[in-house]
Amino acid sequence: MEKPGGSDVIVVGSGVVGLTTAVVLAEAGRRVRVWTREPAERTTSAVAGALWWPYRIEPKALARAWALVSLSVYEELASRPEESGVRLVEGVMGETRLDELGSWAARVPGLRAATAREYPGTALRARLPLIDMPAHLRHLRERFLRAGGTVEERTVTDLAEPDAPVVVNCSGLGARDLVPDPAVRPVRGQLVLVENPGIHEWLVSTDPAAGTTTYVFPQPDRLVLGGTTDDDDWSQVPDPKVAAEIVGRCAALRPQIAGARVLGHRVGLRPVRDTVRLEREVLPDGRVLVHNYGHGGAGVTVAWGCAREAAELAGPTASV
Repeated sequence: MEKPGGSDVIVVGSGVVGLTTAVVLAEAGRRVRVWTREPAERTTSAVAGALWWPYRIEPKALARAWALVSLSVYEELASRPEESGVRLVEGVMGETRLDELGSWAARVPGLRAATAREYPGTALRARLPLIDMPAHLRHLRERFLRAGGTVEERTVTDLAEPDAPVVVNCSGLGARDLVPDPAVRPVRGQLVLVENPGIHEWLVSTDPAAGTTTYVFPQPDRLVLGGTTDDDDWSQVPDPKVAAEIVGRCAALRPQIAGARVLGHRVGLRPVRDTVRLEREVLPDGRVLVHNYGHGGAGVTVAWGCAREAAELAGPTASV
């Protein structure tokens, strides 16, 4: 039973998964509060690259379905890039073949094999959503507030704390202690932000021998260079040596980057789990708890698909 003037749903977490889930619920007519330990601008999501692509996420079949739902939303949001932070940008995905992808790839705009001139090796070319995360998180929060939602900064130490009939757990890496779920672990990613010397296309290149993935993402006011995938590394302090290596790898692919002025450094801890946890649980007191976490580095890619499924799991609006 909902308290008079209270909320029908409390979403725990304000990263891209939490805010997107809150938007879907609020726009469906639910009364929603977001409880968050820190503002969206300080979450891991704010540090993300963030290119739409099903990346290191399980289960594959579900993740691809979630990703395609998100793709449709981002394509619509890309018609308003200044407001949404979403643009459709051409680029090349290195070390990837069409025959390695599933049927979902037929839905991706302009996806084709890259030419030798476009990339010195096996690669694909596509026009994908590239998301300016600080701008997109602002868009999500404003959209949520317009739908009647509220955001409260508070630390949750127990999922029994939220005083609503439905609680949606989008706590990301925090789920490790909050659930608790030791299957959630950090995979550290470090980025370098530089002035854009005139690069308009994104690029992702993988070196299996070295175990590195190098990427160049042009955002409106900067160029995002990456990156690292450091398993079980909790450090959020940028490593100058790693930063220099990132710039060096990117400059080897795009020489004009070599002299670009560094604007800043970012570190994020991806909330990785062997498989995304998206499921409904009924608590002993009859309240509903929906888990929506463990998306790793693909949170942006699957956010809308997962949000819609989480909203369905939350059930109909509670009666007063």
